[in-house]
Amino acid sequence: MKGTLSPVIDDVVWLQYKQTHNLEIRNKILLSYLEIVKCNALKMSAVYKNRAELEDIVNQGIIVLMDCIEKFDPERGIKFDTFASIRVRGSIIDYIRNQDWVPRSLRKKAKDIENTYFELQNRLGREATDSEVARELNIDIHELNHVLSEANAFSVLSYEELLVENTQTFNENIAADTPEKKLQDSELKKVIALAIDELNQNEKTVISLYYYEELKLKEIAEVLDLTQSRVSQIHSKAIIKIKNKLKKYMDE
Repeated sequence: MKGTLSPVIDDVVWLQYKQTHNLEIRNKILLSYLEIVKCNALKMSAVYKNRAELEDIVNQGIIVLMDCIEKFDPERGIKFDTFASIRVRGSIIDYIRNQDWVPRSLRKKAKDIENTYFELQNRLGREATDSEVARELNIDIHELNHVLSEANAFSVLSYEELLVENTQTFNENIAADTPEKKLQDSELKKVIALAIDELNQNEKTVISLYYYEELKLKEIAEVLDLTQSRVSQIHSKAIIKIKNKLKKYMDE
C-alpha cells in the first residue's frame, strides 16, 4: 500500500507503558500505528468488497492492534510494525474467511484446480497446460476458465494467507532484526520474485498492475483491452503458479 506509516514510538514510551499500563500512553501508541490497520484493510478491499464493510474490517484490525500492544515485548529486538502487521493482516484474513462468502463447491473446485496444476507440474517436470489440467479433472476448458474467473477473490485471499503463514513460519522464535531472520526474508522475496519472473507476459502485467500499481481488475481490463472475466482468469492462474512455487520452496 502506498503511503508512509506514522512515526515509530521510541523505547522510552514503550517502557513507560509496560511499567504503568497508562491508557493515555496506550492510546498514543495505538494512534501512532493505526496506519498499519488502514493500509492492510485497504489493500484487502478487493477481497471483501460487497462482502464486508470497511468499517468492520478496520474495527477488527484495531482490536488485534490493541492486543499486539499488550503482547509486544520491546526487549526482544522485534520492530512493532513488523510484529503487528503480520497479525493484523492475519486477523483480517480470518475475519473474511469466517464470513463464509465463498460457496463450498467453488472453493473445492478452485482447490482441485490448484492441486492439479501442482501435481502435473511435478509429474511432467514442466508447467502444465490448461488443456492438460482440464483433461486431468475431466472437465472442459470453458468450465476451467469459468472457475478461475469466479475464484479470483478467493485466489487473492489464499495468496495473502499463504504469505502470512510463510512469514509466521519464518519468524517463529526469531527476532526480527537478527541476520538469520533478514536472510530468510530475503530468500522469500527472491522466491516470489523468481516466481513472478517465470510468469507469461500477461500474467506479469496483471500481477504488477494489481499488487504494485494497485489498479482494480476493471481498470486492468481496460489497459489490456480484455474483458474483466479474462483478467480474473489470468490473475487466478498467476496466483496458482506463485503459490505452487512458494509451496515447493517451503517443502525443500
